[in-house]
Amino acid sequence: MAHHPRSIVPSRRTPLSGSQRTLATAQLVSAIGDGAYYTSSALYFTRIVGLSPTRLGLGLAVAWAIGSVAGVPLGHLADRRGPRGTAAALAFVTAAVVASFLVVDDFLPFLVAACLYATAQSGLGAARQALVGGLVPEGERTAALARLQATLNAGLAVGAALGGVALTVGTRAAFLAAFTLTALGFLATGLILLRLPAVVPAVLPATVAESGAAGGAGADGATARKGRDGGFAVLADRRYAVVTLVNTVLLLRMPLLSLVIPLWIADRAPQLGWLGSALFVLNTVGVTLLQVRTARAVTGLPSAARAVRQAGAVLLASCAVFALSAAPVPVWAMAALLVGGAVLQVFGEMKQSAGSWQIAFDLAPADRLGQYQGFFGTGVAVARTAGPLLLTTLLLDGGGPGWLVLGVLFLAAGCAMGPAVRYAERDRSSWLTPAPATAPLTPTG
Repeated sequence: MAHHPRSIVPSRRTPLSGSQRTLATAQLVSAIGDGAYYTSSALYFTRIVGLSPTRLGLGLAVAWAIGSVAGVPLGHLADRRGPRGTAAALAFVTAAVVASFLVVDDFLPFLVAACLYATAQSGLGAARQALVGGLVPEGERTAALARLQATLNAGLAVGAALGGVALTVGTRAAFLAAFTLTALGFLATGLILLRLPAVVPAVLPATVAESGAAGGAGADGATARKGRDGGFAVLADRRYAVVTLVNTVLLLRMPLLSLVIPLWIADRAPQLGWLGSALFVLNTVGVTLLQVRTARAVTGLPSAARAVRQAGAVLLASCAVFALSAAPVPVWAMAALLVGGAVLQVFGEMKQSAGSWQIAFDLAPADRLGQYQGFFGTGVAVARTAGPLLLTTLLLDGGGPGWLVLGVLFLAAGCAMGPAVRYAERDRSSWLTPAPATAPLTPTG
């Protein structure tokens, strides 16, 4: 069995390194742009551009399906060319694509731009994770990712408020201003990322094989790895795929607050329409304030699997409370149940996030962090693509029983993560020999 050193999570008072502060700044700036875009884009494309909701949904589904495939090759590019330059380039591409939305006037141009946007976003996520892996010491990664997640939510809240202004004004100029803000945010993100230290690109498989041959004993493992995956080790790693699949099931929580709960409220208590936005804000503020503290309990693979198992149980409890809101109760009681379910969901989300970050890094070889993080990140794209259709059918049509089915699914996935992690970790070093870990370089130029 592969053994991993016990991680030591820094305390809340541990000062951030310069690299971590720069990463957080880049995360904040891009999140503000994202918040403005996510808040205003649907109404812009339907009311201003004139796309039907069906076409909009179809285009986004196709785009994120393509984006889910792009994460691995773009993560592989980050491994080979360096994650800093790759992340910055993809941020610039995202800025250009968002700027192109300003002139989109029909479905086909929208589809092309949406596919490019989803592809760049998926690759940027993988490259950023590889950048964290290269710049942050192993024992500090989960804590660093928790801080970045808190920063992300703070930025999304600010961006959503700015996007809300565009929604309130409702003119074409207001929507275009929100999109311009998003494009400028990603442009600034790319420039900020370029201020980070460079990270040594991962050693090419051929080089590893040659050095292994020179050393004798390591040759067989390196050669076997090269022949096994042809450069994309993660596509041959069925154990990591099982872990990714389990995590993807838990990520079905993502469309709940942004899509399902507002529709649930509109169908059962239209007078509470404002509550959907309030619950989204509650989630954002909760993660911003508590994610770092929640992540402190995760210090290695065993505690990470335990956190995910606990997340499954909490998400089951959340779904059970949401199911009670299907009963014929007074409006005030329904509001209380929805708030209670949302509070439980945010705690489940934070535990699942912290555990999954540790698992995704600890099970990935040091020289292929980009492609492994890209593969693990496909769960987000799948949840965005399949989640809306699956959950609206299960919950809006199934009512209370549908919520309970979803909760049991969350619990099953949470309980399955521990065995999946142990299966992925077992005898890992015998078939996948990692190259030396990347090390930060001093800034160039």
